[in-house]
Amino acid sequence: PLPLLYLFILFILLLLGSEPVEGPVSITINVVDVNNHAPSFNQTDYISIVKERTPAGVPFARVFATDLDDPESPNAHLSYTLVSQIPNRDNTLFFQINSNTGEISTTAEGERLLKARESVIHSRGGDFSDSLKKRFDDYCTPTEDIPYELNPFYSCVQRAESRRLNPLEDPDFTLIVRVEDMGGESVNALNGNARVKIVVQENLWVNPGPINLREQLKGIYPMPIGKVQSNDPSAFYRLVQKERELTFPFNVTEDGDILLTEELDREDKAMYILVVFAEDSYGNQVDPPLEVQVVVDDVNDNAPICEEELSVFEVQENEPTGSPVGHLMVHDADDDNTPNALLSYSLVSQTPSSVFTIDGISGRIQAKQMLQRRDATEYHLTVRVNDPGFSTECKVLIKVIDINNELPIFEMNDYGSHNLSEDTALGHTLLTVKATDADDPGTGSSRIEFHITAGNEDGVFAMETDDNGEGRLVVAKPLNYETASSYKLQIDARNPEPLVSGLEYSAESSAVVSVTISDVDEAPVFDMDILDVTVPEDTKEGATLLKIDAKDPEGKEILFKMEGDTKGWLEIDPATGEIKIKNKAVLDRETVEALHFTVVAFEKANPELSSEREVSVRLLDVNDNVPKLTENQAFICVKKPQPIVLTALDADADPFGAPFTFSLAQGKKSPNWDLSAVDGTSAKLTLKKSPSEDKTFLIPINIKDNAGMGITQKFEVRVCNCTELGYCFTEPGVHAGVLGMPTTIGILAGTVGFIALVLIIAFHRIKKDNQKKAVLGETDAIL
Repeated sequence: PLPLLYLFILFILLLLGSEPVEGPVSITINVVDVNNHAPSFNQTDYISIVKERTPAGVPFARVFATDLDDPESPNAHLSYTLVSQIPNRDNTLFFQINSNTGEISTTAEGERLLKARESVIHSRGGDFSDSLKKRFDDYCTPTEDIPYELNPFYSCVQRAESRRLNPLEDPDFTLIVRVEDMGGESVNALNGNARVKIVVQENLWVNPGPINLREQLKGIYPMPIGKVQSNDPSAFYRLVQKERELTFPFNVTEDGDILLTEELDREDKAMYILVVFAEDSYGNQVDPPLEVQVVVDDVNDNAPICEEELSVFEVQENEPTGSPVGHLMVHDADDDNTPNALLSYSLVSQTPSSVFTIDGISGRIQAKQMLQRRDATEYHLTVRVNDPGFSTECKVLIKVIDINNELPIFEMNDYGSHNLSEDTALGHTLLTVKATDADDPGTGSSRIEFHITAGNEDGVFAMETDDNGEGRLVVAKPLNYETASSYKLQIDARNPEPLVSGLEYSAESSAVVSVTISDVDEAPVFDMDILDVTVPEDTKEGATLLKIDAKDPEGKEILFKMEGDTKGWLEIDPATGEIKIKNKAVLDRETVEALHFTVVAFEKANPELSSEREVSVRLLDVNDNVPKLTENQAFICVKKPQPIVLTALDADADPFGAPFTFSLAQGKKSPNWDLSAVDGTSAKLTLKKSPSEDKTFLIPINIKDNAGMGITQKFEVRVCNCTELGYCFTEPGVHAGVLGMPTTIGILAGTVGFIALVLIIAFHRIKKDNQKKAVLGETDAIL
């Protein structure tokens, strides 16, 4: 009540003393909210519809309550709970509520078990009574001819249809919902209640797939293959394909009949995915899209096909009985998972004699006896391959090849000595070797391959083999006289087919060759291909950054030089390769972040023999720069004072740069100015109290970088009257004349006297105030 408030204010004034306190007094009274309002729903009865198979957790209804208590206090923190579900058979909840939002959704049991009550569904667009009577006549015609209105069966069906048209008068479930304040966590919480009536509606929008169709199906096209029905009887249907194929032999009618427009071929496409949309007249979806699978069933419309016009196999003579010859490869384009692609194999003919058999299921061919080339070198077979409806004949040629009972023999076993310069190019052919084999030409028993089997541990040489029994010894890796000056290689001639049992390769199948490497004066070689070093930018002059290592293959004396140091900060010792910072040179990362140059190593006796390497010296940043203001002065218009944005820059990189810390000098608060951060590189300077006349302020601003390094900088602000365009102007006559020396001395003397008087009065005032223990304020001499 106001009288109590007045008494409270008077009491405060009495506490302050008999003498009035100078300046205004601010008193804040906080009114604390108490929980004296119960939450209430915006309506006491809610009505909602949920469709069968609605996914659990997806909201289909919502209740909403309000509380008049302070919305920032727990007194207005509302929590929703589901008190009961009627009916609740078997103690199974079909519904749940979000305690924070009041959204109602189905539980997992509700998604699975909710079913709509049976109702009469009349045809789309027809009259209710006519359609009902027609259905009744079709299925419920009574034995006696009595009026419909007197027939109890008709009345029952009529009530069911009426419920379908207005089901909310007879809901399937009633939910009791409670809302509590204080988050529902206190026994003192206030509450309110509401009822939610729920009708379970039949979900007519059901996926008719997967639809199975036989390929090459004969009939009248377009052919109905399925049907969809929207929950909205006025919906329009649209059909698109998901895969975006070139052909799409499907369509949908306005009544939801899915049509096939032409015959399908499983070998072209085994499955289609149709996307059916139900939309209103404006193109808005009234039901979620359905993806309908159409599976094309296989029919036996493809014959087996031999993968080769003539399948050729080889078998060695004297192979034991039952030795495998090979598998006949046949393909059937029909579905492998159906009998249509089940193949069977049979031998139709064999010439010159019947010595082979074939597995009727796998097509594996085997020899029934040991084969000899003197009996026949080739056999021709005809194999019939059947599926349940087709037959194909495949041709097979089987060659009986000679057994490997002859060794490859070199034309000479010692190919002498050869000389190569160490700078010989890769791929150079040193010599050609040759060997012969008396086995049957053109078979694996007579084909010769050459291999280096000794003396080539570092892989410098390699053998290349052709089909004529010749091999070439070539240089595969760079030669190095300093590593190896000579080689003695052993070359073996071998057959890809194994030798017959008891036969071993002899010395006649091997040859040797000696290779001598000639030394060549080569350029120096660096130890590393890439030279990279990182140093702090404050590294002192004369410090060694890195040492270049290089050697001359012949051991000759080498020197170093440096090229490309555009900054001239570095120097290299010609003898040792040490790279140092020159005297009086200062590395500066803010000037360049990395130095890139070339080091040349050359023979002292022959400078033309040289090698080069790229060197990079990357400079690490150190905190050698402070943030500085980009502008040092500005002005503020008195009538429309706008804050000034101060921006600073620091040449250092992270973590020695931004974000910056802005503050007034010595961290004091100013009665005239306020400084607040805007972002990591700027701050806002705001004028708190305008001066009575134009005035220029020198404001000390301290700016520190992210590492705490910074200095105080002066920022000049002129506070002035401004033109309409926002520029300072000086009133005419204010500074029109120049005062003389006597006048100036008089003004200065008067000013000094006035200041002395003010100081004396202030001293006595402060002394008096100290006795009263009253704090008058704070004086900031700088600001």
